[in-house]
Amino acid sequence: MDAPKPYSALALQIAARSVERQPDRAAASAQMLAQIEEIGTKMRASSVFIQQYSGTATRLVVLPEYFLTSYPGRISIPDFAEKAALDMDGPEYEALGKIAQAQNLYLSGNAYERDPHFPGIYFQTSFVIAPSGDVVLRYRRLNSMFAPTPHDVWSKYLDIYGLDGVFPVAKTEIGNLAAIASEEILYPEIARAHALRGAEIFCHSSSEIGSPLATPKQIAKVARAFENIAYVVSANTAGIEGTAMPVASADGNSIVIDYKGKALAESSPGETFTAFADIDIAALRAARRKNGMTNFLSRQRLALFAPVYGADTHQPADSLMRDGEVTTPDRDHFVRVQEQIIDRLSKEGLI
Repeated sequence: MDAPKPYSALALQIAARSVERQPDRAAASAQMLAQIEEIGTKMRASSVFIQQYSGTATRLVVLPEYFLTSYPGRISIPDFAEKAALDMDGPEYEALGKIAQAQNLYLSGNAYERDPHFPGIYFQTSFVIAPSGDVVLRYRRLNSMFAPTPHDVWSKYLDIYGLDGVFPVAKTEIGNLAAIASEEILYPEIARAHALRGAEIFCHSSSEIGSPLATPKQIAKVARAFENIAYVVSANTAGIEGTAMPVASADGNSIVIDYKGKALAESSPGETFTAFADIDIAALRAARRKNGMTNFLSRQRLALFAPVYGADTHQPADSLMRDGEVTTPDRDHFVRVQEQIIDRLSKEGLI
């Protein structure tokens, strides 16, 4: 596949808007659709400025984590699924698709989502929508402290979606796109698994503490970029509206990082489009083909680690499966599982 010409990627830093005060699903959906319309206007204005300033068209926009709903808090899993989780073919995706189509770009974001195969729960889904308006990538978060993941229903999930549905990579005319959700940037295995399947750009939707200090997530973004020879386009929230938490508690430091680990652009706090930069896929592909010590992908000796990674010592699969059926957990289920793992690892002398 021929490499695309350089184009601009934008990590659009916008506020997430909680739906917890909305009385029902209809009201929550109405709020989300109104917010999507606002986002479309902000995206178009931002893209016009970027084109005029840099001379390159914006072809990729990444939105923050759970920008349409905020986090569930203590709302029960089935109640939040009913009130706020998007349907895979719902009106919110349709509205986002129309924006991607009208503005001729790839649009990545993150939302809680219902899947008809898994009633009573939701997954946190990072998605990519193509300029056609179609969702071309759905990645469901695999590491979560308080929410169901595909690994919790592993046997059924693999039967339905296979490994391509666990680590999806969208091969597009702007490069090979993958998604990483929020704190999963801290887990090198997530990014590496996508890179081994061809990913060149990590679309990272996040909601995190912005700081002038080197936070764990900021350090991890740089590491995931250079160790995988991949771009990271990371969009943070510009605060979270409609909760009891101070608005600016998760604000700032959206960033675009190149395949050498260099920050190309980074935002200050507040709603802003200032984290944008040129993406040069041809240069990235040339770097991946160089013979040298910095070609970390080609130097991987993965078979060395397979026995260790294959050992069943940590988080168990299928923790929400009972006799082939999905069970709906309370939020403390995940805390109990972690407590059991810590206790077992301690008794076995592993920690």
